[in-house]
Amino acid sequence: MGEYLALVMFPALLLALFLGFHVAFSMMGIALVFGYLTFDAAVIFQFAQKIDAVASNFVLAAVPLFIFMGAMLERSGIAEQLFEAVHLWTRRLPGGLAVGTVVMCVIFAASSGVIGATETVVGLLAIPVMMKYAYDKGLISGTICAGGSLGTIIPPSVVVVVLGPVADVSVGDLFVGMVFPGLLMAGLYIAYIMVRCTVNPEAGPRLPPSDDEPPLIERIRITLIALAPPVAMITAVLGSIMFGLAAPTEAAGLGALGSMILAILYRQFSLRVLNEAVLKTLKVTCMIFLILLGGNMFAGVFVAAGGIALAQDLIEQAALTRWVTLAVFLFICFAAGFVLDWISVLLIFIPVFMPIVQSMGFDPVWFCVMFLVVIQTSYLTPPMAPAIFYLRGISPPEITLRHMFAGVVPFIFLQLVCLAIVGYFPQMVLWLPAQLLGFR
Repeated sequence: MGEYLALVMFPALLLALFLGFHVAFSMMGIALVFGYLTFDAAVIFQFAQKIDAVASNFVLAAVPLFIFMGAMLERSGIAEQLFEAVHLWTRRLPGGLAVGTVVMCVIFAASSGVIGATETVVGLLAIPVMMKYAYDKGLISGTICAGGSLGTIIPPSVVVVVLGPVADVSVGDLFVGMVFPGLLMAGLYIAYIMVRCTVNPEAGPRLPPSDDEPPLIERIRITLIALAPPVAMITAVLGSIMFGLAAPTEAAGLGALGSMILAILYRQFSLRVLNEAVLKTLKVTCMIFLILLGGNMFAGVFVAAGGIALAQDLIEQAALTRWVTLAVFLFICFAAGFVLDWISVLLIFIPVFMPIVQSMGFDPVWFCVMFLVVIQTSYLTPPMAPAIFYLRGISPPEITLRHMFAGVVPFIFLQLVCLAIVGYFPQMVLWLPAQLLGFR
């Protein structure tokens, strides 16, 4: 009876979410009700163990550090200089401003690890310039939303810091394994923008030559000055992980310290800025950890009640091939992203899917990276579409929701192409960790 009761937990959770209850309290409440029905008062001891497990997981200490790093980088002035330097080189290309925006999103995402920060900062800088030169509003919307969401698949990513412990996979392996898929996705974005603006120049016109355009030597100097801070940040955070010099938590500490140093160097540091960054870090961290705790309680009751074994039995009885099963899992996560945020999808489905995925012989790191691509796709997909809500908050009235929804569609397709490539070529994920970290 208990294992069949476990399967009812998912519809009950979705019902609670649709009724408007907070995600964390929904998962905790469902876990309490079904845990008590299955284990009686013993469920309290299980919950106490889950609280201790979350509180004592040192890897999760990287979460507030990465969030603080992103919050400080918003104030450091790095984005403005980077924006000007990148567009010195891309402005003459078809759709050059949009291409430069994607490049800037990659660099900024690799420096901060926080998705919303990338989209907000880059959007505030890029939208007025692209509007000035009459770029297609759908292209503007799609570029900002898709580029801003690269923080999911470009390391370091807060999503990965949460995903690693939940999936029981090394965060360092995930960070290194994400590099090529993230660059592939950014490359697909750039190729699409350039092809579209070549075929239809009105969508993204090239900027005319300027009388005050700096000579080549000056452009190189400006670029080096602008790139030095983010490259130093990326080297400190990702380089220390990739070359085995620091654990992800230690690297996050380096990044947090580096973001403060950058704010000081750019003369943007003050007690007010520090206070705002700390408060933002506290709010976001509390939200993530509360949902993480609820997810652990929910998954703990589901697993202990025999839900995993029953799910495996159902899959065997369905006689699906392992590849079809994998596709079904990813589609479920994609569909769930229509209505749930990333951390809810992660905590509800990863604890259920990972044991089955591993039992079928798939590499867990490879599956996790494909899951990250799906999560990024759900970031752009209505009705939840957090990327569109971020954009709506910073865009002028001329850019409507219709422009935003139409603009993200080609980029969703490109993300699915990236997913197919990563699925067909697992070594795109597994080769670099093997070379740098001795993975497998």
